[in-house]
Amino acid sequence: MHVKICGLSEPGHVETAVEAGADAIGFVLTRSPRQVTPERAAELAALVPGHVLTVGVFRGEDPAQVRAATLAAGLRAVQLHGHHPHADFTALKDLGLSLVRAVDAEADLRCGAYDEDLLIVDAPRPGSGEPWDWAAVRGRPSGRWLLAGGLDPANVATAIEAARPWGVDVSSGVEVAPGVKDAGLIRDFVAAARGAR
Repeated sequence: MHVKICGLSEPGHVETAVEAGADAIGFVLTRSPRQVTPERAAELAALVPGHVLTVGVFRGEDPAQVRAATLAAGLRAVQLHGHHPHADFTALKDLGLSLVRAVDAEADLRCGAYDEDLLIVDAPRPGSGEPWDWAAVRGRPSGRWLLAGGLDPANVATAIEAARPWGVDVSSGVEVAPGVKDAGLIRDFVAAARGAR
């Protein structure tokens, strides 16, 4: 089970996610309570070993802004969240980084349809932390896709059983307040996701 921990902003939480076995760590470079500057993302990404994917998360920015911020941060992947056109992914392909498309369940759920390497299927209201009908997407997404939206250590095993994703992505589900991560919740989430059948 591929596990992505998103919205990290503190060195200790980055280190906890790596030690817990996260496969990917997301840094939010768009407007959010979890937003960090490209410079801060670079400092945090320097703590991440090469086998863990570092992801810059964007929502609504044009490809030129995404390119500049990603290069400044030195990240290994770009996540475009929401209704980005195929042309945005095409414009970033030459970076040679992994591309991640994050959408709700109403979008095209074929991983690779926009030349992305990974697909994230998120809640109808991304970032709300509200659970949704995970089973509704079971069997619909194709390729390497991650389930997101309303996941936390207590429900991630149930969500995995319901949707059968290739991986899971969490942000608010490992927080004690908006934008404030908790090391214990990060560890518990990774363990619960990996223990799911």
